[in-house]
Amino acid sequence: MTAMSTESTGTAARDGDPAPAGPGDSPFIRACRRQAGPHTPVWFMRQAGRSLPEYREIRANVGMLESCRRPELVTEITLQPVRRHGVDAAILYSDIVVPVAAAGVDLDIVPGTGPVVAEPVRALADVERIRPITRDDVPYVDEAVRMLVAELGDTPLIGFAGAPFTLASYLIEGGPSRTHAKTKALMYGDPQLWHALCGRLAEVTLAFLRVQVAAGVSAVQLFDSWAGALSEADYRRYVLPHSATVLAGLADAGVPRIHFGVGTGELLAAMGEAGADVVGVDWRTPLDVATVRIGPERAVQGNLDPAVLFAPWPVVEAEVRRVLAQGRTAPGHVFNLGHGVPPETDPDVLTRVAALVHELTAGQVERS
Repeated sequence: MTAMSTESTGTAARDGDPAPAGPGDSPFIRACRRQAGPHTPVWFMRQAGRSLPEYREIRANVGMLESCRRPELVTEITLQPVRRHGVDAAILYSDIVVPVAAAGVDLDIVPGTGPVVAEPVRALADVERIRPITRDDVPYVDEAVRMLVAELGDTPLIGFAGAPFTLASYLIEGGPSRTHAKTKALMYGDPQLWHALCGRLAEVTLAFLRVQVAAGVSAVQLFDSWAGALSEADYRRYVLPHSATVLAGLADAGVPRIHFGVGTGELLAAMGEAGADVVGVDWRTPLDVATVRIGPERAVQGNLDPAVLFAPWPVVEAEVRRVLAQGRTAPGHVFNLGHGVPPETDPDVLTRVAALVHELTAGQVERS
């Protein structure tokens, strides 16, 4: 694999920008910490993925789980969108079920379906089979992060993991679900088993993230993809304590913690209370509204509707301007989509969006 020079990364100094003094002083990290920077940073969830022809080529005939276990492949895939789009951060190429597979859960990621669990959780014995993990269980993650940090130079690397609720849903449902009916049935019907499962998953998730932090990631994102299926009361009772365990366990790590869920507009305040430094917002809630709900102590991330990427460029530009204007009401703003990049997206549009964000916010005013 050809080494990537720091000049090709998203935070390489642009005309008029001061050169960053490492990832910790990058526009992305500064925004996460609610500090002023030379421009609004931008990256895209699922930026390393099927929208890129180079990704489709390198992933040919390699299964998803297997690709996550090959450090050189992980490194190359993670770097691809940084090279192509000039984004301000890389995010580790992996999958949210990687740590639970390492913890002994028999599962596979089936193309066109997603994670499929061989024996869904039904009893305490199933929970007890989920063993704790250490670096030795995921050496490929440690190696990939170290390789990426060396390649990325001043560009920060975001580590990530799935939140306990979303992982629990996969393990209970046996795969993806639109209704999460089995998950909720267990949650309501056997709270003791529910909390035992989520407590175990919180331990696994925290250990997985700490491996990434020890290897050099500059920030972490906790994805709670399915939390939007819950009411705020249920989120606070059944989910928040376990997400808080993960985020509190990283408080001494010195890296910004991002918390994101889909359809969570009514949960934003609670998600912030879980301990995040940055709260991700999907496209349904305007950032100025989200900022009021989240409060002044946390930055926001988001939230262009991914579907806008398929519109004519004048529409895309207008929507980017709208998101940036609403983001200026927050104490810190990281530009992103409101969900992952759709596989059918023209990658040139993403490149133009990243450049537009940088152009429109160059020399932006100091934040309070």
